Amino acid sequence: MSPSSPSTDAPASTDVVEIERALTRLSYLNSRVRQHERLMALAGAPLDRAAVALLRQIADSDPLRPSELAARLAVEASHVTRQVQQLQKAGYVTRVPDPDDRRAQRIQITPAGRETMDRIREASIRGMQLALVEWSPQDLQQLATLLHRVVDDFLSHTETPVGEGAQPQ
Repeated sequence: MSPSSPSTDAPASTDVVEIERALTRLSYLNSRVRQHERLMALAGAPLDRAAVALLRQIADSDPLRPSELAARLAVEASHVTRQVQQLQKAGYVTRVPDPDDRRAQRIQITPAGRETMDRIREASIRGMQLALVEWSPQDLQQLATLLHRVVDDFLSHTETPVGEGAQPQ
C-alpha cells in the first residue's frame, strides 16, 4: 500500500457513515412487509418479495440461465430454481431453449409477467412521485445520477476479490 492510500483500518469519514445510515434506513423502509403488501395490493399482484425481485431482473434483461439470475441477485441457484418454478406455474415466466447450449434453458418473461411487472412498477413510481413531489427536477436528476453511480460502484466492488482493488477513502 502506498503512503497516500488510506488503510482499511482507518475510520470512515462522517459522510460515508451518514450515507450508510441513510441507505440502511431506505432499505429497511422499502423492504417492510407492510410496504410490500401495500404495493402488491395497488398493483393487483399476489407475489412475495423474492418473486418480485426475480421478476424485475427477468423483465429487465434478455432471457437468462437460472445460474445467471442467481449471480445477478447474489442468491443460491436453488433459491432461483424454486422461485422460477412458482413464477412459471403462475404464468409469469417461461423456459426457452438456450441458443448457445441445447442442453440448457433460459428464463423469459411472458406477456402476463410483463403486464404484472408494469403494474408493480407503476404503483411503485406513483409512491415515489408522492414522496418526492417537493423536489426540483434538478434535484431528482442529480439523485438519479448519484444512485446509479453508487449502485455501479457497489457492483464493481463486490466483483473485486477481497484484498484487491481500491481502498476506502
